[in-house]
Amino acid sequence: MRKRLLLAALLIAALAAFSLTAYAQDEQTFTIGISNSFVGSEWRTQMIQNFEDTAAELSENADLGVEIELVIESEDTDAAGQEQQIQNLINRGVDAIIVNPGDAEALRLSLEDAAAAGIVVVSIDQEIDGEGIVNVVIDQTEWARISIRWLAESLGGEGDIVLIEGFVGHPANTARMNGVEEVLAEYPDITVVGRETGSWDQATGQQVMSDFLASLPNIDGVWTQDGMATGVLTAIRTANPDEWPLSTGEARASYVQQWAEILEENPDYRTIGVVNPPGVATSGLLVATQLLLGREIDPEQLGGPYGNTLYVPIPYVVLNEEWTYVDMEGEETVLPNNFEEIFEEVKDLPESYTLDGELTLEEVEAFFLPAM
Repeated sequence: MRKRLLLAALLIAALAAFSLTAYAQDEQTFTIGISNSFVGSEWRTQMIQNFEDTAAELSENADLGVEIELVIESEDTDAAGQEQQIQNLINRGVDAIIVNPGDAEALRLSLEDAAAAGIVVVSIDQEIDGEGIVNVVIDQTEWARISIRWLAESLGGEGDIVLIEGFVGHPANTARMNGVEEVLAEYPDITVVGRETGSWDQATGQQVMSDFLASLPNIDGVWTQDGMATGVLTAIRTANPDEWPLSTGEARASYVQQWAEILEENPDYRTIGVVNPPGVATSGLLVATQLLLGREIDPEQLGGPYGNTLYVPIPYVVLNEEWTYVDMEGEETVLPNNFEEIFEEVKDLPESYTLDGELTLEEVEAFFLPAM
């Protein structure tokens, strides 16, 4: 996987070569609906932009012979509101629906009804069970395991920590907190002394961390996620306790930029950023397009708790030290010290930018049986 800044030319070239052999046919127009229930996040904004950019790239490739028209339903809403989004898309006669589900169980029947009506249904970012639904996601549980294990090992396996999570009950947050709890079960001398939601919001995360620092003066570490990490780090810098708690971070420009500022004052400062790519939107759109073109997923590629998931690899981890990560199966991965390289890429980017990654068409091809 490569970052979006490098992908456009590669994607267009790959599509051209692939289309000449597999899809020599008249142009087909597909209408693809997007359902997004949360807009108060820079990550979601970038996700929507990735949809639009990828649809344009696919449509502009004359050799592929595909025109992609997007219908985007995107607003802050609850489960009932997202069900209405899905119904709106069905009423529009879309060929496919790509959904980032806010409530996996509440949306299941609506999405199954869409699939039963012949609509391609792809869930991104979080896994959802249901007949005819395909998930295209990173492993959110593994994503969380990486950073919590780094924190546990960096603390020497002991200490008092706090957890600042996203929306309680949201599928991705549930998966992540499961991963946190799995790893912490291996470290009985680490005590969780506080747990609160930061609602995946930077300002809320900052306030929650400020409250923790005021009420729990001896915090050794903090695990958090997404844009909240920037708020947490800001709270720590503002409070400036004698001993800073170790904190996990997020692979966003704002966090990496702040990380660099701290290193100028304290070269020994350490943290971690695991990439949760908004480019899963591109990966999901490519999978949906292949399904619309009549391709069949290789059953051996499907996994996950419901047996309907195509896992997108976690692109990379940002570190300012080399670290060997050992996963739950005991497999070791040596993660490099890549901070300087990443900082050079994001130092002049908007603070809201999230480090990204997405599948190429060749990588998507590996999910499918050979074209007939």
